Amino acid sequence: MSQTHAFDVAVVGAGAAGAAAAYHLAARGRRVLLLESEALPRSKPCGGGMAASVQRWFPFDLQPAVDRVITQVKFTWCLEDPVVAVLPGDSPFWIVQRSKLDHYLVQQAVAEGAELLDGSEVSTIQRDGDQWSLNAGGQGYRARTVVIADGSNSRFAAPLGLGPSQPRFAEALSAEVDADVLEGDTARFEFGLVRHGFCWAFPRQGGYSIGVGTFIGRDAADADAVLAELLPSLGLPPGAGLRRRSPLRVWDGHHPLHVPGAVAVGDAASLCDPFLAEGLRPALMSGVRAAEAVDRFLGCSVADEQLQALAQYSADMRQQWGHSMAWGRRIAQVFYRVPKVGYQLGIKRPTAPQRIAQILSGEMGYGDIAQRVIKRLLFKRG
Repeated sequence: MSQTHAFDVAVVGAGAAGAAAAYHLAARGRRVLLLESEALPRSKPCGGGMAASVQRWFPFDLQPAVDRVITQVKFTWCLEDPVVAVLPGDSPFWIVQRSKLDHYLVQQAVAEGAELLDGSEVSTIQRDGDQWSLNAGGQGYRARTVVIADGSNSRFAAPLGLGPSQPRFAEALSAEVDADVLEGDTARFEFGLVRHGFCWAFPRQGGYSIGVGTFIGRDAADADAVLAELLPSLGLPPGAGLRRRSPLRVWDGHHPLHVPGAVAVGDAASLCDPFLAEGLRPALMSGVRAAEAVDRFLGCSVADEQLQALAQYSADMRQQWGHSMAWGRRIAQVFYRVPKVGYQLGIKRPTAPQRIAQILSGEMGYGDIAQRVIKRLLFKRG
């Protein structure tokens, strides 16, 4: 029988959220096991855009993982009728490659003392008294707490009662294209080519991260045809790019992100923005907030205080992210059903570029604009 190894925390998944949680817990002196099914570094379908304001959650410089600094965002409708939003100078938008960012965060966690076990998939997680029993690669592990960070296709979140029992998914096709970049400081969003969704084109080092997302229903069957129209506008062949389909597990209501001794973070917690598909900022935020809560949990000896420590994590994410996403979902439900009207009455308005820039930079939430936007769209539809 294999030996069982004991830890304070087992983090299942070494993506952005899991690695952030592992780093902050290890930095607090906790014994952390970071488990990842794939060998690192590994690629992951993701546009890679995130607000530079995430730097405030880390005491080390994130710049080594940053490919591009975005200073403006260009929106188009059927590749025409452009709107340009200039991002605030003190809080631009960063483009990262997940293979670099995730691995960089993992390296920081390991430097603080976290134990990494990559290339080893977790097969089982079971509650065992006041601890957890895990099996990965035929080896047994025990931990007082677990952080579920295994992404959009999470095998463990819903069975453990973390987040929604039936997650809602958007469908996405990503294309990584190696090419000369036309505008290295500009991120593009195209709304007219996709029914019930949009395209994005983010410049990265040596090329582009391009994607097609469908946010009502999961029919992305025409994504290749959409890319055949979009890519030439960037000076690229219509069939270019390494393409991968992947689900986006989007925010779909307030749900507890904790149970006794466990929390869910990142995509496993269904935190992806249901309107603009932003996933990295909430992933990192949740990793940081979960680490704070788990550290408090581990410092308590009274059961009620332990549960309250983890409940605070759910409450923090609801306040700091969920309230804005509740409005973002309502905007998305109206916008993506009448996208042409949405583009004209929302994005084309004189004040829209500034508001969009503030949302993308993390300075403003959807709740600050939602009621006016929804009323405008509904009135026009009527």
